[in-house]
Amino acid sequence: MLLNTIELGPENDDLSQPPVVFLHGLFGRARNFGFFQRRIAATRRTLALDLRNHGASPHGPMDYPTLAADVCETLAAHNALPATVVGHSMGGKTAMMLALSFPAEVHSLMVVDIAPGEGGFSQSHELARKLADLPLPDFLDRAGADAWLRQVIPEKSVRDLMLMNLDLGERPRWNIGLREIVASMPVIIGWPDLQPGIHYDGPTLFVAGGRSHYIQPDNYPAMRRLFPHYRLETIPDAGHWVHAQAPQAFLTALEHFLRVA
Repeated sequence: MLLNTIELGPENDDLSQPPVVFLHGLFGRARNFGFFQRRIAATRRTLALDLRNHGASPHGPMDYPTLAADVCETLAAHNALPATVVGHSMGGKTAMMLALSFPAEVHSLMVVDIAPGEGGFSQSHELARKLADLPLPDFLDRAGADAWLRQVIPEKSVRDLMLMNLDLGERPRWNIGLREIVASMPVIIGWPDLQPGIHYDGPTLFVAGGRSHYIQPDNYPAMRRLFPHYRLETIPDAGHWVHAQAPQAFLTALEHFLRVA
């Protein structure tokens, strides 16, 4: 599946440097990384992708091997391989699966607040189900949509995220594959069984939010087994949405990783 892609870069791209690819998390979209993409695009070719069932990309069943194959197919179509891949949450699991499945196509890997294993998204599973069951009214403007979403989402920041996934006006509709996401949540929460010995030897940075529980010491053995050259960096003042909650610290970590990887 070819994915919707936002591509930015300098006029005279340095082809000796791999492109930088951004993969968003669950219920997100390519432009979630817009600030960072624009900063990196001053000197590097960048691509931000809408994963399947998100943004303007097609819909369909999803699991991590499928998501990784979508990304690989799309980057190949853009002549953007090998690439440095940056992924948050579900996008981080997709990035890890891409590196494990197509190691020659991943120059380096930055995984934001997610580990290679079962976990995360438990609240998102319940939220997805509630949203899918919430009847859409005949008309929604932004204020009305915020009030409508408040029935199941008390947090303003989460409502703002979900508002991006609604087409407002008369006959409002979800522009994401919400039913497909709900059906796929058990595998999105999980992590595939992998063949023994599979690993990715390239430079790998895990970035954890200091106030998040998505990367735990119990995950370290799997991280070391699958990504033997990984480093872990924690941004103390951030929760799970590291890049949104501590943008300057995240940008510093990203720029340093791109220099040394």
